[in-house]
Amino acid sequence: MLPLPMPLWFAGLLGLVQGLTEFIPVSSNAHLRLVSTLVGQKDAGAGFTAVLQLGSLVAVIAYFAKDLLGMASHLARPGSPEGRLAWQIAAATLPIVVLGLVLREQIKDDTRSLYLICGTWIVVGVVMYVVDQRAATSSATKSIMGLTWTDVMIIGGAQCFALLPGVSRSGATICMALALGLTRSDAARFSFLLAIPAVAGAGILESREVFKNYGLPPIFVGIAVATVTSYAAIAWLMKWLGSHQLAGFAIYRIVAGIALLGALLAGWLPAL
Repeated sequence: MLPLPMPLWFAGLLGLVQGLTEFIPVSSNAHLRLVSTLVGQKDAGAGFTAVLQLGSLVAVIAYFAKDLLGMASHLARPGSPEGRLAWQIAAATLPIVVLGLVLREQIKDDTRSLYLICGTWIVVGVVMYVVDQRAATSSATKSIMGLTWTDVMIIGGAQCFALLPGVSRSGATICMALALGLTRSDAARFSFLLAIPAVAGAGILESREVFKNYGLPPIFVGIAVATVTSYAAIAWLMKWLGSHQLAGFAIYRIVAGIALLGALLAGWLPAL
């Protein structure tokens, strides 16, 4: 089968959107789905999105290289803080791995509706706002090294909601980490580290089929752009969360969801 044609400018645009939104809690999947519709291109699908995330994977590994090297060097010492964190991340990844494999076909075909994205944007936006306001009035002191095994499994369970477009992996995990008492910076740090095994697994799993469907050039362009923009987004967000709240992202999600719902009801956009 010949690869499906994808303009390189469109692959680059998807890589740009992926990089800017993967780690900011607004949902990269939702934005990729919506941008495709807005520019009149066919939805590239969940598989292509998963492969684009390999660019984000490279960026997060580069940004947290020191942390990752520390954890890797202590894997055989699970009693040490770094070794314990590495095994906690592995354990917290199990829920999304199992659920992702079980629901793989449904995720690829049945959850791409823009109406669903409206709902998840709005609902998660409201939850994010409430959690963030409560975190702002609390005296959160728990650090990433103070997470219990119960904490990390709860955060890992929250990550499963990101299988639905519009939820946002970082949004779900950062909100849950905040609810469990972490500071914003440590909540984001754990969220980004937790993304590594899940993003790597999904990208590798889908890469062969996506390569057959689209060929190498658009994949290369998309991943390259996503790598650069993801790194910039991570660096910016880590600094931002040191002195800012998530309320702005929550309001953006709610407004965007309502605006998208209005456009769909007015018939300006196709729902599927």
